[in-house]
Amino acid sequence: MQYRVQGIVIRSMDYGEGNKIITLFTRELGKMSVVARGAKKVKSRYGSSAQLFTYGDYLFFKSGQLGTLNHAEIIEAFHKIREDLHKAAHASYLAELTDRMMGDQEGQPFLFGQLKASLQAIQEDKDLQIVNHLYEIKLLMHAGYTPELEHCVVCREKSEPVAISIGMGGVLCERCRLRDPEAIRLTSGVYKLLRLFMQLDARRLGQIDVKPQTKQLLKQIIRNYFDTHVGIRLKSRDFLDQMDKYGI
Repeated sequence: MQYRVQGIVIRSMDYGEGNKIITLFTRELGKMSVVARGAKKVKSRYGSSAQLFTYGDYLFFKSGQLGTLNHAEIIEAFHKIREDLHKAAHASYLAELTDRMMGDQEGQPFLFGQLKASLQAIQEDKDLQIVNHLYEIKLLMHAGYTPELEHCVVCREKSEPVAISIGMGGVLCERCRLRDPEAIRLTSGVYKLLRLFMQLDARRLGQIDVKPQTKQLLKQIIRNYFDTHVGIRLKSRDFLDQMDKYGI
């Protein structure tokens, strides 16, 4: 069966002597893997369209598990991302996260739009950490792990939250805070950002100026939430950690 889709390359791996297998996250059909024959060769017509982060129109034939690429036209190559180590590292994290959390042929037009907008935001020099956190929240919501931010997860009262319980999956009021000794104290800035990320479309993301302390606490909360509720190990996240550790 022949397919024509718009897709973003979220994974690209060598296959045989001159070929690549690329994983596309498509608007219409979700995640699909296709063989780009000859893509490793210098003069290949698929060389550029098989590169990570490339957004384009892809035409391929699929009869089994893998499709075979017949034609590709690049819409946006995202050159600025590939040319910058920090941008490429953060974009790789978003791509790997998408690859690991999305099922094959699970059409998600909204998430496709969010990933494309996130790559565009990275290319436009918007805050890399904020872009990542916004997309992380969208994936958490898609996977059914939406944090409860409106009501205390213990008493269900709509009181002012003072902490967030990672294990319980949401905020705690002052009266219930001690129900989870490991709950993380919230600041008003972090709480507002968490709520904003749940409501904000990545296509409308502007420049957000966030204090370093706020970003650090935000990172701690979202990372702990992912580790507790999703629990997947990502090579790209390890690389980001190494970059932070050595001040790269």
